[in-house]
Amino acid sequence: MAKNNEASAMEIDDSKSNNSDQIIPKFSISVLQLLKSAQMQHGLRHGDYTRYRRYCTARLRRLYKSLKFTHGRGKYTRKTITESTVTEVRFLHLVLYTAERAWSHAMEKRQLPDGPNARQHIYLIGRLRKAVKWATLFSNLCAIKGDSRTSLEAEAYASYMKGNLLFEQDQNWDTALKNFRSARAVYEELGKYGDLENQVLCRERVEELEPSIRYCLHKIGTSNLQTSGLLQIGEMEGPALDLFKAKLEAVMAEERSQQAASMTEFHWLGNRFPISNAKTRVAILKAQDLEKDLSGPASDSVPAEKKLVIFDKNFTAYHEARSCIRSDLVGAGNAENVKDDLYGLDKAVGAVLGQRTIERNQLLVTIAKSKLTKRRDDKNEKVTKPEELVRLYDLLLQNTADLSDLVSSGRDKKPEEVTLAEELELKSLAFRSERCFYLARSYSLAGKRTEAYALYCRARSLAEDALQKYQHLNMYDQVILQKFLKIIKELKTLSNECRSNSCIEHAMGIMEEEKAPENLSNKISTISLSGTGKKVEKYLLEKLDEYESAVGDANVKVAPRIEAFPPAFQLIPRNPIVIDLAYNYIDFPSLENRMKKDRKGFISRLWR
Repeated sequence: MAKNNEASAMEIDDSKSNNSDQIIPKFSISVLQLLKSAQMQHGLRHGDYTRYRRYCTARLRRLYKSLKFTHGRGKYTRKTITESTVTEVRFLHLVLYTAERAWSHAMEKRQLPDGPNARQHIYLIGRLRKAVKWATLFSNLCAIKGDSRTSLEAEAYASYMKGNLLFEQDQNWDTALKNFRSARAVYEELGKYGDLENQVLCRERVEELEPSIRYCLHKIGTSNLQTSGLLQIGEMEGPALDLFKAKLEAVMAEERSQQAASMTEFHWLGNRFPISNAKTRVAILKAQDLEKDLSGPASDSVPAEKKLVIFDKNFTAYHEARSCIRSDLVGAGNAENVKDDLYGLDKAVGAVLGQRTIERNQLLVTIAKSKLTKRRDDKNEKVTKPEELVRLYDLLLQNTADLSDLVSSGRDKKPEEVTLAEELELKSLAFRSERCFYLARSYSLAGKRTEAYALYCRARSLAEDALQKYQHLNMYDQVILQKFLKIIKELKTLSNECRSNSCIEHAMGIMEEEKAPENLSNKISTISLSGTGKKVEKYLLEKLDEYESAVGDANVKVAPRIEAFPPAFQLIPRNPIVIDLAYNYIDFPSLENRMKKDRKGFISRLWR
């Protein structure tokens, strides 16, 4: 009996030792790389959270089906994912994409045009809570079923989601800061190891988390960061910064509302227009804040593409202000004094908008000029053609004409308005000379020397005329001289270029005229009867009634041909078919006597 007990005890010990020797497989997921790839490929490259949410839903549907982990056919029976359920890595994907779906739904509500209202904000917070719940479950499962790197990334992901929830709730800034710092510490450590791509992604995520951390410090009060510093942080790009940007926009809107209470007038060219509508004040303040980035001391360091984005936001703010003013005009009724003030304010805002439009188009001209002399590089960057600059100068001429008409309208004009109208006239003359110059360049590239020479001469005369008017204007005021110094320098450069290019076109025209007989003889020698090669649109014999050069035109790339040979078949008339209509009316003589008679026997006669 004792021996049997000892044997059974030994068997139990052996079975325990065998189970302990078995190694439980650990799953490995590159969480950040997986999410970044999915986000960039399915909408978040352009901030489209709706598309990304739909992708997450479709991805979850495929995972549920492939894992046969559906929640019943007829009646919904929820299946929970626990430690024992996770038998392969796709179960971890299920939890991760569920958290991503909830987060993307919350961000979709955050990016509504007018912002989420109270009910939508409650729903947004609920979606973020759901994302935190699934991210925490993902972190707990990865701590048990994943390797060490996967567990760290899942922990950082859960901390980031918790920080987002507290950030949106606008409370518990200490806890939010702790979560963001925890995520940043993990990504800083992970950025030191692994392949190059993963290191770059970790560093990008650290940079994206930095603004949220600084904003939390700002709200706690332990940072000396001002609102301008927050705006500089908000210029960064990335999906992790969208919530921060929305919060920053809300803060800026609140500040503008506070400043709008003290803003009662709009100043323009010595005029003062009262502003009674709070929405109009906020829109004008927003536009003026954006103008500081365009004309401030640090504007030279701002790249051109970013300036274009600021211009677009500026236009949106001014258009919003004008729509509020016109709504006030509709509701003004018969109050003439109020209407006059609103009309003047609308004119002033429209004039400022026109000036910013001219500045934006001048920036586009600068960008196009920088690409005019470039060759196509490895990135296949589009090279500017002279025709595009001609189109831009057409827009500038139209803008200056519209602004001049707007400023000149009205009865009582102040000296500042008259001065602005004169400046616009001089700008229009400078734009005309620039337009003529690039139009001449387009004709030069087309090989039309005579037209190019005439246009260069015209551009030079326009530039010199504009220079004389600027110099005559600047004789009386040194302040105006400093204001137009850049335009005067550009006009002098333009005049010199027109002179040199006109000489070049003249010389090229003479050279081509000298070589014209030789070129003509060479081209005539290429004329063949039919030739071989590309098909021509028309042969020479078909264009005898058209005044068009067949051999002297530089645009003709195909050798001229006289006629198609062998000639094609042509339709010719044949002899008419004669129908004898008199045949039916002629009585011909009987020919029976000439016909051979049949001889019949005796039997055949009986049967007649």
